[in-house]
Amino acid sequence: MTAKRKNRKRGFFTRFAKKVASYTGKPFVFFFAVLFIIIWAVTGPLFGFSDTWQLVVNTSTTIITFLMVFLIQNTQNRDTEALQLKLDELIRATQGTHNVLLDLEELEEDELDKIRDSYEAIAKTARKELKHGKDDTDTPEVKIRS
Repeated sequence: MTAKRKNRKRGFFTRFAKKVASYTGKPFVFFFAVLFIIIWAVTGPLFGFSDTWQLVVNTSTTIITFLMVFLIQNTQNRDTEALQLKLDELIRATQGTHNVLLDLEELEEDELDKIRDSYEAIAKTARKELKHGKDDTDTPEVKIRS
C-alpha cells in the first residue's frame, strides 16, 4: 500500500492535526510567535497602549491557544493509543510476562491499585533481598489481591 493511499484512509482532521502539530513544533514557528509579540509591543506607543491594541494580542493568543489545545490533544491521544498497543504487543509476545497487564488503561482505579500494590510488594521484597546480597533479577509471580 502506497503512502498516499494510506494517508487517504486517515480522516481529514487526523491528517490536518498531525501536520499542524508537526509545523507548530518547529523553531521557525516559535520565532515567528516571538516576532509577532515584539512587533505588537513596539507598536504599543503608536497606538497609545489603547484597549484595542491590547485586545489584538489577547484575542489572537486566546484563539490560537484554544484551537491548539484540540489539535495537540488529538495528536496526543493517537500517540498514547499507539504506545499502549505497542506495549500490549510486547507483553503478549514476551515469554513469561503476565497477560493480565494487557490493556491496563481500560481498568478502573481500584483495579489498578490492586495490581500496583502487588508490584510494589515485589519491589519491596527485591530491595530487601538486594541489601542482603541477593540478585533482584528473578521473575516472581504476581499475586493480585481480590
